[in-house]
Amino acid sequence: MARKPTARSEFVMFDVVYEDGSQRSNRKVDADLLGGLDGDEPARAAIMEQDRAISEKSGLPPLNIKTIKRSGK
Repeated sequence: MARKPTARSEFVMFDVVYEDGSQRSNRKVDADLLGGLDGDEPARAAIMEQDRAISEKSGLPPLNIKTIKRSGK
């Protein structure tokens, strides 16, 4: 019997520069969050949420984001 095709989730990759000068590349953000009138601004909130989850697990405070831009631009 044939399987149902699974829904594919598309991601957009971002490079993030933090206020301390460190950089993280290729941070994934769900493409469904982006576009519209807000452009890439919802990516900042998504990355901040990812950073909060990481900081809870590591016990270190999250870093403040200075800039974000799409990877490869």
